Amino acid sequence: MESIKSRKIRIAVVGCGRISKNHFGAIEAHSADLELAAVCDTDPAVLAEHSAAHGVPGYAKLEEMLQKEALDAIALCTPSGIHPDQAILGAKYGVHVITEKPMATRWEDGVRMVRACDEAGVFLFVVKQNRRNTTLQLLKRAVSEKRFGRIHLVHLNVFWTRPQSYYDQAKWRGTWEFDGGAFMNQASHYVDLFEWLIGPVEQVQCMTSTTRDIEVEDTGVMNVKWRSGALGSMSVTMLTYPKNLEGSITILGEKGTARIGGVAVNDIQIWDFEEPRDYDAEIAQANYSTTSVYGFGHPLYYDNVVKALRGECAPETDGREGLKSLELLIAAYQSARDGRTVPLPLEL
Repeated sequence: MESIKSRKIRIAVVGCGRISKNHFGAIEAHSADLELAAVCDTDPAVLAEHSAAHGVPGYAKLEEMLQKEALDAIALCTPSGIHPDQAILGAKYGVHVITEKPMATRWEDGVRMVRACDEAGVFLFVVKQNRRNTTLQLLKRAVSEKRFGRIHLVHLNVFWTRPQSYYDQAKWRGTWEFDGGAFMNQASHYVDLFEWLIGPVEQVQCMTSTTRDIEVEDTGVMNVKWRSGALGSMSVTMLTYPKNLEGSITILGEKGTARIGGVAVNDIQIWDFEEPRDYDAEIAQANYSTTSVYGFGHPLYYDNVVKALRGECAPETDGREGLKSLELLIAAYQSARDGRTVPLPLEL
């Protein structure tokens, strides 16, 4: 894979909906290294608006854009169920792929994406910007340094709200095929913390319910057992009244207890360890860091994208990292559907 050294990296944004503004902002923040070369959207009015706003060509069809523009990378901000075929098409044209979460709505599709990018010799980046939150970086460090000792119990809450009007914005929202439910869409970054922070999961149990007029779940509970023997749980709902209340993680270990709360894991509320460290003094500052607030993580994520494409480092969250949380999500849905405990890894 040849690194891009002596010029700006040419990138196009595919899908100009809700999340695309984070990508446009991140590309602008890295304008010394990244050049927005084109935009793509199936809605003519949205396409015209963004093409004019950014002064770049606009395309209704991804393949036409890939044929006509000399691109290095595409950022997929389209409905989740479309990501696999678009990623595979990008790989076919030798273009690196950055995909929003979740990378796919089916396990087999996620595997197809990884395989296609491997065979084409291009990177597949899966956006996990929450990992860059200052608060979570400190928690990751504490876990990596084994400050908790043996971890006994982990619990996550995602108590947010998504009214019916949110799902009614587009036909693909709230569908199994293109979107996924509360676990897969809104809370997928929290599901990612199970594997990223604690390690490989051995078993999953899940129950879900649906109140909104949608196909998928808006509320669910999940239990997990890690291979280490630790137990964990997660409670998710999009029905909180009247607004988003909490996105939190609590870790209880033999030598430490920590809880990061706030609306989006942006407030370290408990940080209690048997052995102190010098960086414990950074806790208060981390809570006020803009990187810990929703919407600020994409520029930090793109920093790794740029360095990887420059040949300076490896991707932090590539397709294989993305598959870890997708596998957990699919196992949870299988458990909820069948009323059974699902062992991991999933069989292909």
